[in-house]
Amino acid sequence: MQNPSNRNCTKEAKELLNFLSDTAGKAIITGQHTQTNPMEEIDYIREVTGKEPLLRGFELLSYSPNINYDDATKACLREVYENRGTVDTAIRWAHKTKGIVTLSFHWFSPIGGHDKSFYAKNTNFDADRILIEGTPEREAFYSDMDSIALILNRFKEERIPVLWRPFHESDGDWFWWGAKGPITASKLYRLMYEYYTEKHHIDNLLWVWNCPIKEAYPGDEYVDVISVDVYLEKYEKTDYKDRYEELLKVTDKKVAALAEVGYIPDIRLLNESKVPWAYYMAWSKEFCIGEQYNKKEDLQAMYNSSYSLKL
Repeated sequence: MQNPSNRNCTKEAKELLNFLSDTAGKAIITGQHTQTNPMEEIDYIREVTGKEPLLRGFELLSYSPNINYDDATKACLREVYENRGTVDTAIRWAHKTKGIVTLSFHWFSPIGGHDKSFYAKNTNFDADRILIEGTPEREAFYSDMDSIALILNRFKEERIPVLWRPFHESDGDWFWWGAKGPITASKLYRLMYEYYTEKHHIDNLLWVWNCPIKEAYPGDEYVDVISVDVYLEKYEKTDYKDRYEELLKVTDKKVAALAEVGYIPDIRLLNESKVPWAYYMAWSKEFCIGEQYNKKEDLQAMYNSSYSLKL
């Protein structure tokens, strides 16, 4: 059993963390990201396997307060429009199924930027300046956090625990929060943690850190789940044991997860090795639908296995 980082954690969040901790090494929770209201990925999985994942990922990108609609491509606008209303969808789904909700946030830069400004290449927003008192960047950062807090509080009011994974993939430089390095992202994560737990009292969150670099780790007192995103260049049968061992070097005190994968882990290998991943989440659209990444037979093996937990 693992204690939550937030001492005021809700009963539901504590129960979810206990469930993740109890599951790891005995089974793996199936997960699938969705970023649109139709959630076409789930229809596809149901069609192929007759089952649905226990964990479902939802996206908050369209809830970013600073979206530059006047300087956005059709692809960006389509992604924003398709994502609208997913919070309502997530809440309805959680109540109906008692499934596990995890939230991703491709956060459009709080100031400036164009098109998909969560990408560093599309904004000159400087994450380091958030760390300086009195800067416009810091004020915008906290203003955005206040807006997103209202959304997260809806889940708290509905007594729905959430796996919350902010500042993901900070080991890369493609998002504005990682562009100045993972240590800066770690500092932003701590600022958010303290602001949300101490000021907003959003106590239904389990905090998921998503970076395998030891030097950037925020500390056990800020983290509930340690995770990594893995997109292999080509398919291979794997239980991702090497990535788990990489996370063990960061901390061995937290339950571990494959927060995003392109290729799902091989359930037969996992059943043999018992690498203690609590859950995996496959990414959306073409990473799920069709066979560009995951073959139908691999989905069927995963969802038919006694080692995997489904809805």
